Amino acid sequence: MLNLTPHAITIRTQAGDVVFPPSGQVARVASVATDTGLTVAGVRVIRNQYGPVTGLVRDAAGIPVPCIVSGMVLAALPPGTPNVYAPATGATAIRENGQVVAVTELVAA
Repeated sequence: MLNLTPHAITIRTQAGDVVFPPSGQVARVASVATDTGLTVAGVRVIRNQYGPVTGLVRDAAGIPVPCIVSGMVLAALPPGTPNVYAPATGATAIRENGQVVAVTELVAA
């Protein structure tokens, strides 16, 4: 599975940890920041508008190859997009000092 995030992803299984190193390619979501005209505690408030996903690797038929992306990228894809997964960083994630060090599940589009 191709890891399209900038860092290693560790999946903890019954048989042990499986580590997916970064591939060197990163899938991203385009965004444009718009000023809302608001400030909170003296800090300007913006609104992000998200656009298309870039950086997915596709096969000859245009279908994404099996890959891991960030949760933000996954959320920007149409539901049911095949072969694209994100680490499940919720309650089942393994944390040390508050940081996710491994996941036990993947989230599908």
